[in-house]
Amino acid sequence: MTQNPEGGPIHGSVHHLNPETLHKNPAFTQVINVTGSARTIYIGGQDAVDAQGNIVGKGDLAAQTQQVLLNLRNALAAADAKPEHIIKWNVYLVQGQSLQAGFTAFQQFWGYQPDPPTITGIYVSALAHPDFLVEMDAIAVVPF
Repeated sequence: MTQNPEGGPIHGSVHHLNPETLHKNPAFTQVINVTGSARTIYIGGQDAVDAQGNIVGKGDLAAQTQQVLLNLRNALAAADAKPEHIIKWNVYLVQGQSLQAGFTAFQQFWGYQPDPPTITGIYVSALAHPDFLVEMDAIAVVPF
């Protein structure tokens, strides 16, 4: 473990900030400040494919969102992290898809968290495969 100049261990921390000058929404945090020693995990864009590469939920945004979130959970587990360590989500939805259908599936996965991550939702014209309706990437921080 790293030592600070006074001889004690340096610990990492994650602070969720919702300044009074910004809108407060229980679904996301406006600012997250990471200090000290921590592991940062970057998860690349996940699509609705299973471990064999088969597309899951063709034409069904909720089913695809569930598969994407399962893939994210598996990616986190591979890095010895959990969903509550996510500090940043990027969600890419194909134009014309219902944000509500995706959000409902997301809430089932995420549940209520007292300190939700920052989230960016982006509508795109297309993703890497024409059957993909949603893609997500994430950043997780695990303090030491």
